[in-house]
Amino acid sequence: MKAAPFEYHAPTTPDEVVGLLAELGDGAKVLAGGQSLVPILALRLTAFDHLVDLRRVEGIRGIERRDGHVRIGAATTQATIEHSPDVAAAVPLLARATPFVGHFQIRNRGTIGGSLVHADPAAELPAVVVALDAELEILSPGNGNGAGGGRARTVPAADFFAGMWTTAVGEDELLTAITFPVWTGRCGFAVEEIARRHGDFAIAGACVGVALDDSGQVSRCAIGLLGMGPTPVRARAAEAAALGATAADVAPEELGRLAVEGLADLPADVHASADYRRRVGAVVTARAWRRAVEEAQGG
Repeated sequence: MKAAPFEYHAPTTPDEVVGLLAELGDGAKVLAGGQSLVPILALRLTAFDHLVDLRRVEGIRGIERRDGHVRIGAATTQATIEHSPDVAAAVPLLARATPFVGHFQIRNRGTIGGSLVHADPAAELPAVVVALDAELEILSPGNGNGAGGGRARTVPAADFFAGMWTTAVGEDELLTAITFPVWTGRCGFAVEEIARRHGDFAIAGACVGVALDDSGQVSRCAIGLLGMGPTPVRARAAEAAALGATAADVAPEELGRLAVEGLADLPADVHASADYRRRVGAVVTARAWRRAVEEAQGG
């Protein structure tokens, strides 16, 4: 099938983008990498009167490390992130999660910002930004009619995902960048997921980071779950149980159980029941924790 007719716009600055979105209203949609939007349009599952393409927009791509953080432009492709030595060194969890996103053809065009704003709860990158307490920069129109310079605001990842396919980015706003903290010291990171086929969305997955102090105690940990609810889930109870404990005394299977305990909105569909997702979620969390701890213990 083919998409319904639409008017194409190719702005060159972020301010132009939010100005167009404010002017055109809810009939407009931003086109980033297009790896989710274009198939939906082609199947006519949705339609928009206007598409605002980010391909020519300057200033929303690139990777920069500064002041203990890594800032990534929202239009940076997933392939760029996957192959970046700066990301591999400074934000290993992001580097290791990115190859799980679809296939390499998708990652060549798909962008980090597109994945985050699409907000599929089974996607890997939303779980990473939640686990790592990333901050997301959003640009709004300068005034009511979209003229003038835009207004920037920063939203913590914990407040970014409002529900399935819903985020804090308004209809006339643009996600411009994501900032990740850089962990230092004895750290380990791992991503585990279970999918029916390579490249499919995960039935359940876990992104884990752990830092150990000189005595081997857990000084910092982060556990993000994907495919386990309408949004990415932060496993706070499991993190609290691990913090301050000696890594050797943390039972991975018990930690996995704590991570999924109390989850009330587990999806059930043709791929898996809610009970199956709960059991798989516990298993992948335990596996990821074990691998992350082994890496941290290795220095």
